[in-house]
Amino acid sequence: MKVYIWGEWDQATQLQSKIAGVLEELWLTDFVNVDSTTDVAIKKELGISEESALIIEEETIDFKDMIFEWMVPEDEELKSMFISIIGWWSGGWCGSKDESGSCGTGCSC
Repeated sequence: MKVYIWGEWDQATQLQSKIAGVLEELWLTDFVNVDSTTDVAIKKELGISEESALIIEEETIDFKDMIFEWMVPEDEELKSMFISIIGWWSGGWCGSKDESGSCGTGCSC
C-alpha cells in the first residue's frame, strides 16, 4: 500500500511525520510506503482543493482516494484508519495486542 501526502507546506510535513510515527507504532512500516507529492495530475484526479491531503493507493485492487484534506488528524484517528484499512485488505487482521494482551481496537486480534 502507498500513502501520499499532497502538498509542500508545514502542514504537509507535519502530516507526513505523524503518519510515519503511527505506522511505526503499528509495525506497518514494511507494509506501507509513505511519500510526498505535488503532482498536479493527482490533484486533479482526486479533486484536491486544499493543502495538505492524505492519499491512499493500493495498486493490487486499483484503488486510490483522498482520505483527509486540509487537516492533520490526531494520532488515534490515523491509527484507527490504518487498522481498518489493513484489516480489510488482509482478511481480518486488526492490529497488535498491547501490554495487557488487549488489541484495543474493538475486534479480536
